[in-house]
Amino acid sequence: MAKTAAASAPAGALNGAVLERIATALERLAPRGRAAPDFDSADAFVWQPQGHQLQPVPHVNRVGMSLLKGIDRMRDVLVENTERFAKGLPANNALLWGARGMGKSSLVKASHAGVNAALKKEGKQAPLKLVEIHREDIESLPELMTIMRPLSHRFIVFCDDLSFDNDDTSYKSLKAVLDGGIEGRPDNVIFYATSNRRHLMSRDMMENERSTAINPGETVEEKVSLSDRFGLWLGFHRCSQDEFLAMVEGYVGYYKIPMSSDDLRREALEWATTRGSRSGRVAWQFIQDLAGRTGTMLQD
Repeated sequence: MAKTAAASAPAGALNGAVLERIATALERLAPRGRAAPDFDSADAFVWQPQGHQLQPVPHVNRVGMSLLKGIDRMRDVLVENTERFAKGLPANNALLWGARGMGKSSLVKASHAGVNAALKKEGKQAPLKLVEIHREDIESLPELMTIMRPLSHRFIVFCDDLSFDNDDTSYKSLKAVLDGGIEGRPDNVIFYATSNRRHLMSRDMMENERSTAINPGETVEEKVSLSDRFGLWLGFHRCSQDEFLAMVEGYVGYYKIPMSSDDLRREALEWATTRGSRSGRVAWQFIQDLAGRTGTMLQD
């Protein structure tokens, strides 16, 4: 019976060919290395968990700190906390919670910009980096922390409009990163979040947990303890009429919109009445309408 080519080949040659094919197959299956982002290209990034990448944001959508009215105490506390973190001193994670449209996310972005501007004046070469993580990507937060941990830069990880539904368990990933787990939060990372809810979950959700659990107190305590991971709780409340008008007047003065004081007051209050609320967001929407009617460009 004739021998096959494989059978007649030397054992060493056969083993070498098999090993080469195995190595080639493994190389194809192995994930390709991803280049580290160029942190000098931008001061802000968006986390994209699908590709494990930090996408640079060349121009951040933000307003100047001077235009944020009616939140002086929250502004001072958050800026001071951010400054301490930037200098390598102990600082707290911050939860900005409360009324809609009162400048919570605007304050985070303005604080980042303000502290960076101060660092540059002092000649610092490594400004703070702002990294936004979307609410639906919270489960990938541990992966993001792993990427940041060995880096020399300091990062503010920011999640806007953070909250959890009844069947959502991703809050456990956030708890472990903020104050739990073996590794915990890296020294070069701080976490800022905004939410309309003080405890990051609806009252109905908490009541449902209390009514269905074998030990209601322990179940609710586990979920409420998430907000305890934030050392700073900054509450934002609905603004008064005077504060609303101060916001409008601040925008008008900054962008030099031609409008008399009496007409501005009357139209601003009418706008707020039709919207059924007064807030920084409503004030900005009024300014956009007013600028369009007067032919004013809203540019820095």
